Parts: sequence; C-alpha cells; structure tokens
Amino acid sequence: MSPHKIYLIAKREFLEKVRKRAFLIMTILGPVFFGILMIVPVWIAAYNPSSSKKIAVIDEVADLSLKLPESEKYTFLYLNTGLDMAKKLVIEGEYDALLHIPAINIDNPKGITLFTPGNISLDLQQQIEWKLNTEIEELRLKNSGIDPQLLKKIKPDISVNTINISSEGEEKNNTTASAGAGLGAAVLIYLFIFMYGIQVMRGVIEEKTNRIVEVIITSVKPIELMAGKILGIASVAFLQFLLWIVLTFTIASGLSARFQINRFSDANFSETLAKTQDSQMQQAMEMHNIVSAIESLNLPYLIMAFAFYFLVGYLLYAAMFAAIGSAVDNETDTQQFMFPVTIPLVLAFVFAQTIIRSPDGNLAFWLSMIPFTSPIIMLVRLPFGVPAAELVLSMIILMASTWLLTWLSARIYRTGILMYGKKATLKELGKWLFY
Repeated sequence: MSPHKIYLIAKREFLEKVRKRAFLIMTILGPVFFGILMIVPVWIAAYNPSSSKKIAVIDEVADLSLKLPESEKYTFLYLNTGLDMAKKLVIEGEYDALLHIPAINIDNPKGITLFTPGNISLDLQQQIEWKLNTEIEELRLKNSGIDPQLLKKIKPDISVNTINISSEGEEKNNTTASAGAGLGAAVLIYLFIFMYGIQVMRGVIEEKTNRIVEVIITSVKPIELMAGKILGIASVAFLQFLLWIVLTFTIASGLSARFQINRFSDANFSETLAKTQDSQMQQAMEMHNIVSAIESLNLPYLIMAFAFYFLVGYLLYAAMFAAIGSAVDNETDTQQFMFPVTIPLVLAFVFAQTIIRSPDGNLAFWLSMIPFTSPIIMLVRLPFGVPAAELVLSMIILMASTWLLTWLSARIYRTGILMYGKKATLKELGKWLFY
C-alpha cells in the first residue's frame, strides 16, 4: 500500500469538496448559527421591553378587591364600563386584551374569560392564570384568617450548589449546563457522522456508476482508493470543524462584548448587583445563572474530546459506508445495509437522554466502551466528569475497532467495487471477506 497514492487521492477529494459553494456556505452559516445559539438565551434573559401590553379588566367580584399586580410586560387597567363597551374598545385598539371576571364564587372560580382581537398569546394566558391563581389564593387565606405575607416568609427558597470533589481539589459544577452540553454534543456528532459518512458512500457509488473506478484502479489498489477517499473527506470535516470553533467563539465574543455579558460572570456579578435596581434584580439573577452555567463547563477539554470522537467515530462509520457504497449499483439499494450499520448510532442517540439522568451508571459505562455507541455516549458523560482511566480505555477500544473495521471493510470494498448488475446480500458480503 503506497502512502503517496493515498495522499494524492485524499488531496483530490479534499480540494474537490472545499471548492464547492455548499462548503463555503456551511462554513460561514454554521458559526453564525452556533454563536447566536450561545448568546441569544442570555440576551433574551437581559432583554427588558420598553412598552407593556395594556389589559383592560372588568371585575364583578362582589365585596372583594381582586387587584392583579402589574409587571414590566403587562399593565392591568380596571374599567367601570359595561362588557360590550369594553369589547368595543379592544376592537378599536384602545387595549390589547380584555379580562372579564364575573361574579364568581372564590371557592369555585369558573367563567373567567380573556377577550383578544387576534390569536391569544400563550405567554399572556399563562401570566394571567398565574396571577389570578395567586390573587385568589391570597383571598382564600385572608377569608380563613391566615396572613398571606406570614405564609410567604415561612416558605423556603432553596437553591443547591453542586461542586465536584476529588484528590485534586474542588470544581464547580452545574448539572443543567452539563446536561445541555452533553446532549448538544450528542446531536452534533450524530449529525456530523451521518453527513460526512454518507458523503463517502455517495462518492463511491458515483464513481462506480460512472465507471470511473475502472480507470482509477489501473493505477492504485482498491484499499488505497478507499483509504484516500475516507481520509480526504475526513480532512474536509476536520477543517470545517476547526473553522466553526474559531468563528463561533469569535462571533460569540463579539456579541458578548456588545451586550456586556461579562458583567454577569461570577467575578463581576457582585459589582453588577450593587448597581442593579430592585425592579431588574430578578433578570440580573437569571443572567448570572446562565453565564455561571456556561463558565462551569471546561470548554477546551470538551472541544478536544469532541474532536477525537468525531474524527475516529467518523473513520469507523465511513469505512462501513464505503463498503456499502461498493456493494451496490445505486443509492436505492443501500437501504438493506444502512439499517444494521446505523441502528447502533440511532440507539446511542436515543439512550443519550437516559444517560444524562445517570451518567455514572452501568449502562452509561458499557455504552461508552462499545465502539459503535461510544462517540455519542462518552460525549454525553464528559461534562459530568469521567474518570481518566475510563476515558483512555474508551479511546483505545474505539481506535482498535476502527482499525479492524477498516480492514474488514477494505476486503468488501476490493471485491464489490468492480461488481456490477448483481444485488449483494449480507450473506454475500460475508463471503467477500474471505475472498
């Protein structure tokens, strides 16, 4: 096997892919999407709308003061007019909605209606329901002789901080951020392996269908052709991944500086809190929680692990996709072979949600050792913390399995690449391994 010939084939594949318009578009749009995805939740939490919706209220509850507390998003204006007149004002645009509270029984509040000129906002409905439930609860407490303010003081508001401890020291941890990062990495690696693996399969089918491969293998061996194609597309994938990382953090840093997100970090939050008005205190705390969650992640460590499992996991599946492409004459015939190859990847993605709930369980351990599922499952577990021995063992098993599967796929590839007009079966592929 000639490394120089493999290099020339890989170079051809690399240049062919990176010169396509789709590569340039995805390389630019990908980081924009991920940068926005990182910063938008923080920006939304910090966004303070300048105007609020005006909600007209007709309260017919006798001898009770059912006053809804105003917020920055909604202003409740109580009217003394009739219901028909109030509806007319809403239609004319004087108010954004009309809340009608009939003469209800506080013990069984039924018949409350919200009139809107268009489709009702889910947020508006939930806010009003929450406020009504709160107010009616307080009325019931007062009628029972219980002071609502005293009850509020009795109710605790506990937030538990999580810190990982080891012989090396203590490290702050955020379970929500870890779960989000793990699931996000699982989605990305699932999509990347499929996307680039199928590119290998389609490239093999195209060359075989156009009979180009008959000319190519007069100069190179089938194993060299397969290796060059897989490594060429792997180089494209890795280049795009690196560009995405650089551009994503560049965009995210720019947006973070633009909205001064750094002031909500753990280091600066005390100073920010001292300058924050009471009305904006809750939003500031929400911002701090989001920024603190992101800071709790060891991003360089997670990115390097993602790069390894993405690259080696891609090589594992790309070898099998190349073997499938060599065994068929068109993409329609690949369905019978795609299912057994992709089902472990699909199952790993399905189990990822279970692994998040128990990242140190037996199921999580074994699935992170099985090479067909480890690229996804190990990335789900890493944000929660994985012993170094388990991580190294998983990497060794994955690399050894990739080498073995590549060798087996090459034996299928060398036979199937020149096979035309015959639909291969799984049994037939098994025979090709021993030709």
